Amino acid sequence: MGINGFGRIGRLVFRAGMANSDVEVKAINDPFMDIDYMIYLLKYDSVHKRYPGEVKKSDCGKKLIVGGVEVAVFAEKDPASIPWGAAGADYVCESTGVFTSKEKAGLHIGGGAKKVVISAPSGDAPMFVMGVNHTDYKS
Repeated sequence: MGINGFGRIGRLVFRAGMANSDVEVKAINDPFMDIDYMIYLLKYDSVHKRYPGEVKKSDCGKKLIVGGVEVAVFAEKDPASIPWGAAGADYVCESTGVFTSKEKAGLHIGGGAKKVVISAPSGDAPMFVMGVNHTDYKS
């Protein structure tokens, strides 16, 4: 999976993904945060405490290495320019709060994503809530 936006929600999605053996986090995109700040915010969370694994950047400085897993880092403003497909991210969590319409979130498909999950309310995309209506989702 890929994560667009590494704010509070993006980091929580990252933590949940890394803790789930069925999920492989392949890439993160955030044009407003450099990799050193990503590392700092992931390592030290005032609510969720320190990240339990090792967090560092690769020698080339373009990837996070978290618990031995390499995660590509991008800084693209245009979702269609993020190379999700090349990074191996079939699913993208759109957690910027900016690309919340079907049209805007759909731009990730241009970068190679197959599906996009919008973490914020959308005016035109269906909303599914675990424990409420998640069984209504049809792939």
